[in-house]
Amino acid sequence: MSLAVLKSRALAGMDAPEVNVEVHLANGLPSFTIVGLPDTEVKESRDRVRAALQNCGFDMPARRITANLAPADLPKESGRFDLPIALGILAASGQLAGDQLHRYEFAGELSLSGQLRPIRGALAMTFAMQRNHDGARRAFILPFANADEAALVHDACIYPAHTLLEVCAHFAARDSQTVLQRHQPQLAQAPFQFPDFMDVKGQQQVKRALEVAAAGGHSLLMVGPPGAGKSMLACRFPGILPPMSEEEALESAAVHSLSGNFKVENWKRRPYRAPHQTASGVALVGGGNIPRPGEISLAHCGVLFLDEIAEFDRRVLEVLRQPMESGLISISRAARQAEFPARFQLIAAMNPCPCGYLGHASGRCRCTPDAVLRYHGRLSGPLLDRIDMQIEVAAMLPSSLARQSAGESSAIIAARVAAAFALQQERQGKSNQQLSSIEIEQHCQLDQSGEQLLLSAMLRLHWSARAYHRVLRVARSIADLENSRKIAQPHVAEAIQYRRVLREH
Repeated sequence: MSLAVLKSRALAGMDAPEVNVEVHLANGLPSFTIVGLPDTEVKESRDRVRAALQNCGFDMPARRITANLAPADLPKESGRFDLPIALGILAASGQLAGDQLHRYEFAGELSLSGQLRPIRGALAMTFAMQRNHDGARRAFILPFANADEAALVHDACIYPAHTLLEVCAHFAARDSQTVLQRHQPQLAQAPFQFPDFMDVKGQQQVKRALEVAAAGGHSLLMVGPPGAGKSMLACRFPGILPPMSEEEALESAAVHSLSGNFKVENWKRRPYRAPHQTASGVALVGGGNIPRPGEISLAHCGVLFLDEIAEFDRRVLEVLRQPMESGLISISRAARQAEFPARFQLIAAMNPCPCGYLGHASGRCRCTPDAVLRYHGRLSGPLLDRIDMQIEVAAMLPSSLARQSAGESSAIIAARVAAAFALQQERQGKSNQQLSSIEIEQHCQLDQSGEQLLLSAMLRLHWSARAYHRVLRVARSIADLENSRKIAQPHVAEAIQYRRVLREH
């Protein structure tokens, strides 16, 4: 037989459309051509496949070889097609029995010695294979380094291999189970502890705000002078978040698989991303000629910490506005479109003025009112309107710092957060931050005094309807922490205080 057809997958955002790898051998001068809109990495498969076949002891046919990656209008990238192309050449030339190839899908990059190297997006490919199967489910043969992440998909049949020779031996054996064994995910992970809130002395008001933010999934901005503890508090924040559900863990793992940095030891551990102030808009939201996930997608179901947020380019910060509302980011290029999840929890920190010491007890600040306003203006009104909570982090005097005892541990705070989050799941099936306007009317009912207080604050502070809804969500989280079904006036008063820091300066 001079024609062999195998199945593989391409990547298009979070999706992995099916690709038919068709290999044909014809008479004529020896040549090796790959067609089907391949990029440079795929075209270079010719040299990798030729060397791998020869070093594994196979014959490279001295014929006219054509490898077609169908559909032809779907862009193909990366070296994941090395393995199916090599197997197609062996099957078309009669060096490998091809009667069982239709029961499998293949992906893997080949080294020149025939070793299988890991690929990006193995989890997304396995998802698509299980979701879009045409009748009979196919097994998936891929590099051993990708086996754990691919096997996270329920009921997926994964056969990992170290080398091209192992894959060939699998099809040459009478009983295929004697060569490649079905893989089970190894999810045992070493215990990981984020830094503990017990290490932070004082700052009880800020700890309380972080607890409320963790309970309801709210975004938070901390404003304070250098050395007040903003970064120290932020890096401890993931340690009090509610545990990840199975669905959240799979979504987060799929995004990290697309970027090529998924690690099994991070399974069900909420991501914590802290990009530098020099990050570009593409680095933050994703992009490129071949769309890749950015920091906001890598922080999906976790925390995005923007330290010194006022030092970011304003145009970079503005790209956060749409994904903060929708939880998705759509990237459109001339030839490609991709959509990535971006349901992250924003924690930001900034100084109160350019020098950082506005309101400090030392009186060192010499910034003019205009300079302070320009500095605050680096965060646009629409962006600030989307941040649920703003809290001032005051510097502690050395005398009071020495007298402070250790505070509550992260474990104690996390227990209260988990209890409040469980109430939200039982009541509405989602966090308070994700409530729609209709759901807010249903689940965020105020008593008469609380409603009057909120309306008065809205008129006095000139809040938008978005700010009104966000205060209601925060008040709902505060009530949940106290196991209160109704939102009372104290809950509303506390929620109002979390939106006034920058306006007061």
